[in-house]
Parts: sequence; C-alpha cells; structure tokens
Amino acid sequence: MDAPVGKDDMRKILLPYPAGCATGTFVRRVKRFSVEMTRDGESVWVHSNNSGSMLGLLRPGATMLASPAANPDRKLAWTHEAMRCHGDGPQGFWVGVNTSVPNRMVEAAFHAGRLPWAQGYETFRRERKRGDSRLDARLDGPGLPTLWVECKNVTMVEDDVACFPDAVTERGSKHLREMMDIVSRGERAAMFYLVQRPDGVCFGPADVIDPQYAALFWEAVDAGVEMYPHRGIVSPAGIDLGEVLPLTRCR
Repeated sequence: MDAPVGKDDMRKILLPYPAGCATGTFVRRVKRFSVEMTRDGESVWVHSNNSGSMLGLLRPGATMLASPAANPDRKLAWTHEAMRCHGDGPQGFWVGVNTSVPNRMVEAAFHAGRLPWAQGYETFRRERKRGDSRLDARLDGPGLPTLWVECKNVTMVEDDVACFPDAVTERGSKHLREMMDIVSRGERAAMFYLVQRPDGVCFGPADVIDPQYAALFWEAVDAGVEMYPHRGIVSPAGIDLGEVLPLTRCR
C-alpha cells in the first residue's frame, strides 16, 4: 500500500520523500544491503544503503517505508527509508535509516538558514577532499575560518540516549582524527549527527559498541571539534530538522 500522509505531515519539511513511497512488512535483511518486505501479499526486495547494524529496528513483522528508485532500470526498484518502531499504534514512531539523508539534510538546512552554527557562511561545497579524507562539506564565508562538516546518521537509542555508532567504525574514527587536525590548524570542524528518531533526550558516543570511537569523540570535544546532534523529525511525508540534543556520556 502507499505510505499514508496525515494532516500533521503536510507542514513544510526540508526533505520530502519522493512521490510514490510505499509501506510494507519487514521480513529479513540479506547481505547487508538487501531487505525483503512483503507488500500486498507479494515479496519485494528493497535496497538498503545502511551498513550499520540498525540494532533493535529490523524486527520481522515491523512496518517499513520504501521509496521508488529514481532510476527505473536499477536492479532493486525500491530504497529503504524508515522503520516503524514500537508498532503502528499511538506509541509507535518512524526511524529514518537512509544514510544519505544527513548529507542532504545539512545542505538543505544550510540553504534554508536553519543552522545557527553556520551563520555568516555563504558557500556550501559537497564532498571536499582534505588530506587523506573526503569530508562531507566545506563551508566558507567572508572573514570566517573554513568550516568542515562530517555527517552521520543515528538510529540507536539506549536508556533515552541517542548513540552512535551502532557498529564498529574505523572510518568514523578516521574522520574524528581528521577533524581534530583541522582544529589544530586554525579552522573549524563540526560533526553533524542526524538523530532520525524522537525518543532520545540526549546524545553520546556508543562506548559499548565501539570504545575507540567513544574515546576519540571525547578527545575531539576537548580539542574543540564542534558536535551538533540534531533531531530529525521523521514522518511518511519526509524529514524535518529539529533541535540540537545535549551531550552526555553513555555510561
């Protein structure tokens, strides 16, 4: 069936989903990037770009949201966008799992003037290379230090704490080291964590999942790397940008 869109979803959102999204029932995940769902009694294979574990979300029988691929000739005609957590009743909510969303969100929010920490910057450039890394964005403005931004998607909440990562990430640790080097050279570095679920009241690195990343996270904070865990407001219509969550240690 098509994804329902209620009156509350019709307000202006920064990243609307494409037309033709559909809901189905999650069956299983295979080889990390393929998800099986049933829709109208038929099995449909959906592409997932999320390489994390999506811990606690991929429960057989849960409702999921998929968008039609922009390329009609793509092998898998659907893309995994979100999972329904805690059922379809009033206690349930959507969790966005598409890892391309944070990059698109930070750019849309910049152009909409929705990033207080980027005020005064005039240019936004995607995926700029610096050293051995390719960072998600570079911002520049008159009289301002270059601002480098790296984006991450957050789908895990434990004891009211939104946590990243949900799987060990060497790449993520490399990015934190790069961000610290940026600050040491007099430029700004910001981590943009998009928390695509509503039940986290604060944010911290998941030291139980990846102790190395957690240690580097707090080292980066002390070094002056800016951390912005924004809440993402997910609905069947799309995703809007919410408030910045306070930082906390997960334990």
